[in-house]
Amino acid sequence: MKNTVYSRSEYLAEIRRENIRIKTVQLLSVVAVLAGWELAAQRGLIDAFIVSSPVRMVKTFVQMARSDLAVHVLYTVGETLTGFLLGVAAGFFIAAGLWFSPFLNRVFAPFLVVLNSLPKIALGPVIIVWAGAGISAIITMAVAISLIVTVMELTHGFYATDSGLLTTVKSFGATRWESFYKIVLPCNIPVLFQSMKVNIGLSLVGVIAGEFLVSKAGLGYLIVYAGQVFRMDLVMMSVVLLGFIAFAMYSAVSRLEKAVVKFINHI
Repeated sequence: MKNTVYSRSEYLAEIRRENIRIKTVQLLSVVAVLAGWELAAQRGLIDAFIVSSPVRMVKTFVQMARSDLAVHVLYTVGETLTGFLLGVAAGFFIAAGLWFSPFLNRVFAPFLVVLNSLPKIALGPVIIVWAGAGISAIITMAVAISLIVTVMELTHGFYATDSGLLTTVKSFGATRWESFYKIVLPCNIPVLFQSMKVNIGLSLVGVIAGEFLVSKAGLGYLIVYAGQVFRMDLVMMSVVLLGFIAFAMYSAVSRLEKAVVKFINHI
């Protein structure tokens, strides 16, 4: 018994050490890139006016933080979360409907493929006319980009559920609805969260695309404005800030997935 406990503790300790090594290498990689970027700008190896530099971006960030940067960040994050939640909810119900009706799935499957390959930014002017020139158009753009991916991934996951399990519960008299919420849905929790991880980034892309077209606030608006007045420090600072926002939202979805899986395992 003691050997078993010792082996398990050693295994967990090795996992912790491996995680520490990975995070250390990741941190050092970021520091190395930033240091090389700053050094190249200082030595004139790159044009700091065009590509900026970490020090100049930090100064721009401090300057903007004292004015209205928080407002622009809140606009972008709020629009992204709204579009993300609407896209996931609508995609889930559409995918469930296609699972309940195999006939409709066969009918609409090729159309979903076409819609997924269609560049949504091309519909920007149409969306502005339909939804109006404001936040509604930006959120619609985010939903348009993330919705189809959710539908396709969940539909594929639903139909890939173990047929043996479905046959077993059906033999016990389970209805299609009971098969869905007792077998199909629990088996596809990982698929749902995987689609959410993809869609949180796609929603941010849709929001920025919408803010490029029609917006009076948001990081996309800042990027367009800064590009027009040749403030490349502000452009690069906004792009880096978008990266941090995308990472934070992805991490939040990952933590939610762990919490949900842990809760399900304890039921």
